[in-house]
Amino acid sequence: MISRHRRAVGIVLALHSAAAVAGLAPPWLLGTIVDRVTAGAGVATVDRLALAITGCVLVSALLSRYAQYAGHRFGERAVAELREEFVNRTLGLPVSVVERAGSGDLATRSSVDVATVGTTVRDVVPTIVIATVQLTLLYGAVFLLHPLLGLAALAGLPSIVAVTRWYLRRAAPAYLAEGAASAELTETLTTTAEGARTVEALRLSDERISHGSTRIARLWSARRATLALRTVFFSVVEASYPLPVALVLLVGGFLLFRDAVTLGAVVAAALYLQQAIEPLDRLLQWTEQAQRGFASYARVLGVGMVPPEPPGRAAASRGERLVVRGARFSYTDGQDVLHGIDLQVQPGERLAVVGPSGAGKSTLARLLAGIDAPRQGVVSIGGCPVTELDPAERRRRIALVTQEHHVFIGSVRDNLAFAAPDASDEQMRAALVTVGADWYADLPEGLDTALGDGARQLGAAEAQQLALARLVLADPHTLILDEATAALDPTTARRTERALAAVLVGRTVIAIAHRLNTAHDADRVAVLADGRITEIGSHDDLVAAGGAYAALWHSWHTRAEERQPPR
Repeated sequence: MISRHRRAVGIVLALHSAAAVAGLAPPWLLGTIVDRVTAGAGVATVDRLALAITGCVLVSALLSRYAQYAGHRFGERAVAELREEFVNRTLGLPVSVVERAGSGDLATRSSVDVATVGTTVRDVVPTIVIATVQLTLLYGAVFLLHPLLGLAALAGLPSIVAVTRWYLRRAAPAYLAEGAASAELTETLTTTAEGARTVEALRLSDERISHGSTRIARLWSARRATLALRTVFFSVVEASYPLPVALVLLVGGFLLFRDAVTLGAVVAAALYLQQAIEPLDRLLQWTEQAQRGFASYARVLGVGMVPPEPPGRAAASRGERLVVRGARFSYTDGQDVLHGIDLQVQPGERLAVVGPSGAGKSTLARLLAGIDAPRQGVVSIGGCPVTELDPAERRRRIALVTQEHHVFIGSVRDNLAFAAPDASDEQMRAALVTVGADWYADLPEGLDTALGDGARQLGAAEAQQLALARLVLADPHTLILDEATAALDPTTARRTERALAAVLVGRTVIAIAHRLNTAHDADRVAVLADGRITEIGSHDDLVAAGGAYAALWHSWHTRAEERQPPR
């Protein structure tokens, strides 16, 4: 970051260095006043030297002011670039990596960590560099007054160096642990707030409170650990400040008694050491802040160290046949959730995948969409492994719509344009009509109606219809619907599925179904259980076979009839 702004950094360092040099003059001039008065000089001499002190103080203050101004401008530009790079790196990550990291972790890195890095770049690095320059000049000035005074001035440094080394060895891992604990707490609060209705419906409030309290306790413990380090560090440092001043006065008195130095030199040396406390204090305090900054910078850079989504092959695959051969997949080592899946889906075919919860249906959908790659085996389309396709080409040809959906802050048009930036208003309206989004007709400003916080809030069913309208606009060849109508009530879901049927003609459709009427309308049905395909065939054939699918169908059909209101 600094190398990209060499000129700005050079100006900041030059201004701070000039301010430090100007700050050396007042103690020396004050020592000169003492010597001149001792030698019998009059008021006029004192006035001239006092005026020079005033001028040096003003020059130092002005230079420091403009140095800080230039430093803040540099810092804000650098942090703006860092934020943009962070967003670009995040958008370049594979979706699976983003999902595993969690929104809380990314939110903490993009806000708290980036802000901490900003403070480090804007304030910490210049302060450390300038404080080091100031201390070098101040201690050098004491040595010039007399070498013995210079040696006495170093008396407090051994204890400061020792405690600083002790602190630095422990600070980085402690602050990384604090950042991780903060991210965990943010993730917990975010997921609890987003799922508040589910928490209440399932009476999980006590469990979420306990979970949140555990995360708070971890963050509290991590912060106490860093506080303990600071307590030892600053206590030893503060105790080391008076020692060199006292020793310089003692050695100066001895040298003055032997006429080796003047009284003014002793006064100047004591003032230089007193003046050194402020940059030394800043240096050590900002060293502590630097540990936070470097830990945060590591977390920000860590996003860029994750390999981005590979570009894939330049050329598109031939054909649209989707083939799965011997696919195995595990989220954790040694625990496969899919066990040797073999499947072929012909272009234009409609395949329904059914099975109990936890059977691996959504995992199979992710493999088919190329979000995850199988641990063993291959998933290919037109003979090309799905994960080796160029990401843009893959997303153009294969679309995955899940029961999880998101309404972006912006207008209805903005939300639909994500799928097709060049779509006209007529096409957007037609897509909403296609998925049965009747609520669109009641919007006061049509496609310009604002959605999100502080604007029109969409219910779960409306948001899911909006997601399906994006799918219509995206117009991919292969559609993977992972319980895409789960949030809709049965009547609305059935109407939406019928409306989509006309759009899906000629396209390959793989529907992860929890309502078995979807399976009834499909060309073939694949039954998934314990990560294996146990049955595959048409609805009628599987019902006639009397296997697992027949049992599911009869059970679901019976419950559906029971839910029908009496005539």
